[in-house]
Amino acid sequence: MRWLGHPAVKPVVFVLWLLPAAWLVWAAFNDRLGANPAEALIRSLGDWSLRALVLVLLVTPLRVGMGWPQLARLRRMLGLFVFFYASLHWLAYAWFDMGFVWRDIVADVPKRPFILVGTLGWLLLLVLAATSFNRAIRWLGAARWQALHRSVYAVAALAVLHFFWMRAGKQDFAEVAVYAAILGGLLGWRLWRWLKRPMRNGAVGMVSARDR
Repeated sequence: MRWLGHPAVKPVVFVLWLLPAAWLVWAAFNDRLGANPAEALIRSLGDWSLRALVLVLLVTPLRVGMGWPQLARLRRMLGLFVFFYASLHWLAYAWFDMGFVWRDIVADVPKRPFILVGTLGWLLLLVLAATSFNRAIRWLGAARWQALHRSVYAVAALAVLHFFWMRAGKQDFAEVAVYAAILGGLLGWRLWRWLKRPMRNGAVGMVSARDR
């Protein structure tokens, strides 16, 4: 997979991950989102957030298991796309459901569990996006930066819980189960890797930056 190291790969991946947002904008302006376009837009943006999150968490297993070290260079950009789609998802809720009335939003968030956990997940993503650059690594120090960015696992758990509670009203859990199984498997793989690390300096080695 040497082609993964080609300079054109990052721009191509960038454009590909912009296409869903571009299509949704086009569909909204051309009345292609069905009978309830606001709900379709909110849910589609949430779906793309989850897909991007799954892909970010897949980077290390693929890099290690398949021997594709070049994938590591795409992880930061993919992580920022998780934040991008999650931000659009939250803004769509604030706009179409709440009309950008911030007093109503502040009152609504704690009243509805799925909105609360989704907002908490977005706030964690905000912190991760704000500290995803090299200057933040130097400022925080590598160890603290790694510990902070392991909270992506908490984001994954909150995302699945958000999705579960959102679908609970309609008793529609099939898609939730798929995402939960995928994310659970990816997190389980990381736990297995962490537990099998040899003891170093009297303690179990921590996950390195490249194994996030």
